[in-house]
Amino acid sequence: MPCATSDVVVIGAGIVGAACAWALSRAGVRVRVIEEGAVGGGATAAGMGHIVLMDQPAAEFALTRYSRDLWLRLAPEIPADGEFRKCGTIWVAAEDEDFAAARRKHAWYAEHGVSSELLDGAALTEAEPNLRAGLAGGLLVPDDAVIYAPWIARWLLHRSGVAIIAGRAVSVDRAGVVLSSGERVDCGIVVCATGCAATALFPELPVRPRKGHLAITDRYPGFVHHQLAELGYLKSAHGASQESVAFNVQPRATGQVLLGSSRQFGDESPEIRWHMLARMIRHATTFMPALAALQVTRTWTGFRAATSDGLPLIGPYGEASNVVLATGHEGLGITTSLATGELVAAHITGRPAEIPMEPYLPARVAARSHA
Repeated sequence: MPCATSDVVVIGAGIVGAACAWALSRAGVRVRVIEEGAVGGGATAAGMGHIVLMDQPAAEFALTRYSRDLWLRLAPEIPADGEFRKCGTIWVAAEDEDFAAARRKHAWYAEHGVSSELLDGAALTEAEPNLRAGLAGGLLVPDDAVIYAPWIARWLLHRSGVAIIAGRAVSVDRAGVVLSSGERVDCGIVVCATGCAATALFPELPVRPRKGHLAITDRYPGFVHHQLAELGYLKSAHGASQESVAFNVQPRATGQVLLGSSRQFGDESPEIRWHMLARMIRHATTFMPALAALQVTRTWTGFRAATSDGLPLIGPYGEASNVVLATGHEGLGITTSLATGELVAAHITGRPAEIPMEPYLPARVAARSHA
């Protein structure tokens, strides 16, 4: 079959693939993007769209901080349809023990030059009146934001001016990519940004799907003002248990309320598991009882690409010298997409990266497996 030629082919047109294409095109690299489904689909469409700073581990802090700074820099250029809103995150402390953790988090952020504000119980109630009375307090991180990620993925690709090839990549060789149609796309470098589907091309990759449920309500403007997450969310997000839920509620620009979150390993069906959805919503109402009165209009599931150490795989893939990975972001793909794109572009063009790439290099996984 006839082939197209580019410097780099990015497989995957979700937010991570779009960010890679955008960063590469700005560096003067000729890029094509291959996408089997909808641009901005997959995990990008299924996620909550949060831009959130994480403080631990150190490598996650570095990546989320770098990427959040990039998002804040880009924000003035994002059209209204991208729904960028710097609403901030409040980490909610249910008990005194949680509030002590919030104090430690606040002190750590201060040491590292990150703006945050401790809220006692009264201040928390003033900030979010629909939270239940009696909560210990919280920590406000004001520079966190929310976006409508599917639209922004499409916007980034449009700005990049890259050609998008509709089709499914079935194999990668030293010359480029072969599609299911038989067409070849020749290139010097292939960037794999397909999330969980990366294992379809590279079965040995240590990436596995972690299922999540989400629900969105009808329009209730002003019901919630910040992104809210319980401090226990961090344990849920990085825990090894097969099933977990955590309180995570987000205001949308439409006036709707987005509810999360759940995590499941071992269930690769997109079907709603009603026991998990009910458990998630029931847990959310223990923090925000008024949620029980809201009308849920849609529920869905998605799959996060998880790695064993919770860090993404960004950089050259040792098994294939012409392949660069950009996968394994778990629930932080939207947050860290811009930083991932910049790291990928730095590696491919040979320029210095803004933050050290070593913690995210795929080679760490191979090194650990042989330790």
